[in-house]
Amino acid sequence: MNAAKFACFVVTSIALGLGSGTAVLAQGATASLKVDPHYHVTVFAQSGSGYSAPDSIAVLHHHVFVGYGNNIAPDGTDGKSSNIVEYTLSGEVVHVYTVVGHNDGLKVNPITHELWAMQNEDASPNLVIINPVTHAQTVYTFGPTPHGGGYDDIVFLNGAAYFSASNPANNPNTAPAIVKATFSGGMIDVSPFMEANVQATDVVTGQSLTLNLQDPDSMTLDPNGNILLDSQADAELLLVRHPGKPSQSVLQIPLTSPFGSAQADDTLFVPNSDGFILVSDTPANVVYVIHKGAFAPGSAYTAAVGGTTGFVGRLDLEWGQLTPIVTGLQSPHGMGFVSTGEEDDDKGDSGHSCDAHE
Repeated sequence: MNAAKFACFVVTSIALGLGSGTAVLAQGATASLKVDPHYHVTVFAQSGSGYSAPDSIAVLHHHVFVGYGNNIAPDGTDGKSSNIVEYTLSGEVVHVYTVVGHNDGLKVNPITHELWAMQNEDASPNLVIINPVTHAQTVYTFGPTPHGGGYDDIVFLNGAAYFSASNPANNPNTAPAIVKATFSGGMIDVSPFMEANVQATDVVTGQSLTLNLQDPDSMTLDPNGNILLDSQADAELLLVRHPGKPSQSVLQIPLTSPFGSAQADDTLFVPNSDGFILVSDTPANVVYVIHKGAFAPGSAYTAAVGGTTGFVGRLDLEWGQLTPIVTGLQSPHGMGFVSTGEEDDDKGDSGHSCDAHE
């Protein structure tokens, strides 16, 4: 391993032993994690003075950005603020941004290299676009949302931005689950992209069904440019194939795990073999690193809770099975991938790297 490659791997943390073990965190805290022997877990960062509850993770140009929701109201009614903390790859704080509202979605625009932070996933959403070079922030607001809730996550595809329509007000939900954004001055207009009651095919049974998505949440792109949406409380993923084309269709992927059905948060697709996964354990106030000797490019990992067990699992999209690789987390949420290979790929929303970006 050359010096540059080694530097990209270095994370200031306290290592866990392989297999079952206990991580000794800073300030005397402890967390019991069970780790598959093929993986190795370390601590990347913890909540600091003034910010807590880490959630979404984004990676850009050797820096990691973590959104801290600070346990404030997810509908923005308390008027409080979240923080976006910028770190080096060694876990040192570079800059702390403050955004009004509860941050949930956090992505890097692959064209402009700006950071997009979405606030208030339950109601009254706003979007803050951050220039990571000048630290300038531009705030955008929305009109009344068609589904009655807020917006959560973001994907970029073919030069357009799409938002997940979270916390719908109605059951059955006949409003959009994914919307497409159009900017008009300081406002964002949205148009329906995928309805919450769309026809879908169950990947396990092959049967056609009408969806009723009650909790659209995180989104990402798979290696083929399809949109993967999580409907968290429904314990399922939705794969939007050929998005935006006349042949657009939806696959429903019910999630199962050794703990029963699983409510997922973030999913990521590994862009190449060399690198590491970042995952936030929100109530534990810790961001972990998951190492492996080599990842299989294109493999998928999901942060989830099954029963009362928080875990990160390897995802089988064909059957919806999650095979845990790290268990004992409280409630894992955000995920990101840092590529450390000689050739880093820019994979849009599906991958992160030391030299590339979302």
